[in-house]
Amino acid sequence: MAEMTIKRFAVISVAKMYGLLSFIFGLIIGVIYGLFIMIFGAAMTAFAPNRSDATAGGVSTVVLGLMIMVLAPVMYGLMGLIAGAIGALIYNALAGIVGGVRFELEGVREYEPPPPPHQWAPNQYPAQ
Repeated sequence: MAEMTIKRFAVISVAKMYGLLSFIFGLIIGVIYGLFIMIFGAAMTAFAPNRSDATAGGVSTVVLGLMIMVLAPVMYGLMGLIAGAIGALIYNALAGIVGGVRFELEGVREYEPPPPPHQWAPNQYPAQ
């Protein structure tokens, strides 16, 4: 088994990955909540005695649901980007003090580093 230690992370790389993952989760959550608001908001509008009572500040529930579907992934993605960058910076600072995360890999072949480059003689082809 090979034992390795993660000494530091590239901050931008971690931030991009965490931002993308958060964007995907925000997309899933935004679609679910947006549809929920659209469906139940439309049902409330259909049964409301005064149709203006069923709107949220003058905005119909369909528009509100669409706004949630668009804004939730964007906000999740931005917050994920920021949180990923801060998390990587904190990890890098603490890894310098503590020494990083150590883990073992199984099935990884240990290998020898390549030999140093060959040093040629100044006159490798003598005149005849």
